[in-house]
Amino acid sequence: MSTVDAVQPETEADVLTTDDGVVIAKGVIIFRRFLRNKTAVAGLILFLALTVFSLVGQFLTPWTKNDIDPAFIGEGPSAEHFFGTTQAGVDLYVLMVEGVRTSILIGLIVGVGSMLVAAVYGCVMAFYGGKVDKVMLFILEALIMMPSLLVVAVVTSGNGGDLKDALPSWFLLTVVLLVFGWMGAARLIRSISMSLIERDYVKAARYMGVSTWRIVWKHLIPNIGSLLVLEITRGVTLAILSEVAYSFIGIGIKPPDMSLGILIGQASQQVSSFPWMFWFPLLAMFALTGSMAMMNDGLRDAFDPSSSSVGKAKKSRKARKNTVEAAA
Repeated sequence: MSTVDAVQPETEADVLTTDDGVVIAKGVIIFRRFLRNKTAVAGLILFLALTVFSLVGQFLTPWTKNDIDPAFIGEGPSAEHFFGTTQAGVDLYVLMVEGVRTSILIGLIVGVGSMLVAAVYGCVMAFYGGKVDKVMLFILEALIMMPSLLVVAVVTSGNGGDLKDALPSWFLLTVVLLVFGWMGAARLIRSISMSLIERDYVKAARYMGVSTWRIVWKHLIPNIGSLLVLEITRGVTLAILSEVAYSFIGIGIKPPDMSLGILIGQASQQVSSFPWMFWFPLLAMFALTGSMAMMNDGLRDAFDPSSSSVGKAKKSRKARKNTVEAAA
């Protein structure tokens, strides 16, 4: 057993002992509570379905985004083109597959990456305190004041120069969103970690000479795990909405890259003439963000032991029998 493991406390909240003497880990309890929330499970299934669609959808049609069908130009959904075609005769289904894949990829990278940066930055601020905390907090506040909209416009537009020509627009947008997506969560994590610093097991680890990074990774971050999970799902949602918003106004992803924001923006002026070009991408965006919102609510209730919104666990047959015998 390592030094850090020796000072890691084991609380009653980490395990649960059933009437049969079986010890259930905290993670299993959270997972079971999540599965009892039908809305959250529906959101998870919907998100997985969209992910599978973005990965294998291309194999369900012979068309590509570079193919033009002169016989179906600006036509609605049909057996030949599932979601119809654009004014140029390009299959909308193929564009939707790439658009959903790009939006999911940006959301996952930004949501997970920004939360890891926020967790480490916020915990280090709280751990050191004093002048280190003041300097890091000043840097954080300065970054928050930076106009992210202007940075996105410069990086992804023609003014980006060689950088824009060398890298795809979706990658540049992901980097910018990642740079500006962690700062609000870092402040929240800093305030919560300050209370954890005063716990006995953290003080014991510091007195025993455990390194700073090991304390952060083994003590602080695991104890704010529930917050991180919730912030990740929220970050994925915000990243998808940011991509759609920036691409809609023309400063996000640029062709030949494709995303839901581009599809919605291109069809927004022709809703009456080509409604399928607007509503299919819009419904896909609502499905993505809605599924993440449903999962976020389910995870929040699963991590909260006082929540009753997910229902009560069903007792096993043996447990019910023991209860009846005890009452008799």
